[in-house]
Amino acid sequence: MTADRQGPVARTPYGLVRGTYEHGEGHENGIAVFRGIPYAAAPFGPHRFRPPVPPEPWAGVRDAVTFGPTPPKPPYSEAFARYLSDPVVPGDDCLNLNVWTPAPDPAARLPVMVWIHGGALTRGSSAVPVYDGAAFARDGVVLVSLNYRLGVEGYGLFPDAPHNRGLRDQLAALEWVREAIAGFGGDPDRVTLAGQSAGAISVGALLAVPRARGLFRRAVLQSGPPEALDRDKVRRMVRRMATRLKVPATAEAFAAVDRTALVEAQAEAGRLSSPVLGGPAFGLVVDGDLLPTDPLEALTEHGAAPGTDLLMGWTRDEHRLWLVPGGLQERVDRLGTVALAGARARCRCGPELPRGYRELHPDTGTADLVGRLVTDHLLRVPLHRVADARLAHARSYLYEFAWPSGIPALGSCHALELGFVFETGDTSASAKLAGEDPPHDLAAAMHTAWVRFVTEGTPGWPAWDTTHPVRVFDSPVDADTPDGIRMVLGPYDPELALWDADARRPRRVQGAGTFVTSGGGPLPPALRRFRRSP
Repeated sequence: MTADRQGPVARTPYGLVRGTYEHGEGHENGIAVFRGIPYAAAPFGPHRFRPPVPPEPWAGVRDAVTFGPTPPKPPYSEAFARYLSDPVVPGDDCLNLNVWTPAPDPAARLPVMVWIHGGALTRGSSAVPVYDGAAFARDGVVLVSLNYRLGVEGYGLFPDAPHNRGLRDQLAALEWVREAIAGFGGDPDRVTLAGQSAGAISVGALLAVPRARGLFRRAVLQSGPPEALDRDKVRRMVRRMATRLKVPATAEAFAAVDRTALVEAQAEAGRLSSPVLGGPAFGLVVDGDLLPTDPLEALTEHGAAPGTDLLMGWTRDEHRLWLVPGGLQERVDRLGTVALAGARARCRCGPELPRGYRELHPDTGTADLVGRLVTDHLLRVPLHRVADARLAHARSYLYEFAWPSGIPALGSCHALELGFVFETGDTSASAKLAGEDPPHDLAAAMHTAWVRFVTEGTPGWPAWDTTHPVRVFDSPVDADTPDGIRMVLGPYDPELALWDADARRPRRVQGAGTFVTSGGGPLPPALRRFRRSP
């Protein structure tokens, strides 16, 4: 790295980039920030719906002081936009990344954290203010955040295009980190891959991708499990879009559609889907190539990513972000037993499971009971399975974020912990979810745990074992414990026992004479009409 009067300069595999010093006085105390660095060519023109390819090298020094273009995406609905920020930066070169570093010197060899944003694989970007990496750089970690193709561009299934293009973008960014991060002061052998929601699902998939081996040594999964979607669920999204656009369901036909019209069709096709109530969606699929096995199966049954330590967790009230916007929480409460039947269909479980949840939580309203049931199905159960399966060959650390938002009704909702992990609670984007003046001490405690995991391999509490220890973040310190850390043993063991019993319980398939170990079916019509997506 060198510096000129205009800012720090670093070398990438494709040319020099100039960033800026921020959060301090010049290069002596400031953090060097580089934004919008291309790691792959613009995914349009001949590269549309194709795997990522390297960008064209450039001569001279390229300015990297502003966020690069964001991938095409629909805006959040008005109800969700009240809580979630999603900046749009126009332009084609959307496969770019950002670097925050305290010491852009190849001799520094600092630990690196690579951040993959969430947004249901249809929204979000690295430009969201909550993801500012200054606090990590301040504490000696090189923070890299990246963009990747979203929605139909990144995850639509076509007969004439490779699958999982967004995942391929993420892999290309990791390969860029391997080649280039030393020039920014990072150690390519000390990389931690981290993500939240869809970003965590992506991390789980990359743990199972053979080509990703050796590109990172630790991983963080926040509110997202390792999973792959059923291909038909993704194809239904593409078919819905094709019907609206009146074109064949092929990549060639979609590439000929105006980009704005494509995004609008995507938003309309996904309008009646939601995490709690299901519906067609874009997601990762087992493709027999890049992703040869379902990620959850790879991690729990085939010993994928041996020796890769994991930090995994959830928020206490994940479902509140999916139900509160637009008044769905109240409507599900009114539906009562119909909503519980819908949850049973969503979770593909027998009737005994919702009854067991009602017995465990007799004072919980229907919407929260449905949300808890679906959240456990989608998130807590698979993460527990991963931690249990890896006891013999890797360490896992589990947490729960339980501080309630200052925004009424949100509780400890999905994505609320992000402002605490990044220590960006003072930003207006974070205040949308947390309210004003969130506890700084709690943010310091959570951020410090992430820094410790990235730098030392342990966040500061016991690793997972047969007692199921979970670190609960709901206040800065616990005065009743010697070290101030609140630990709970097996907080979800009663629910897990219900799921284990349900998995062992045979049920007759309707209209058939055979038995299966999972139920499910279509949502009741009364519940189906309430589905809404972000």
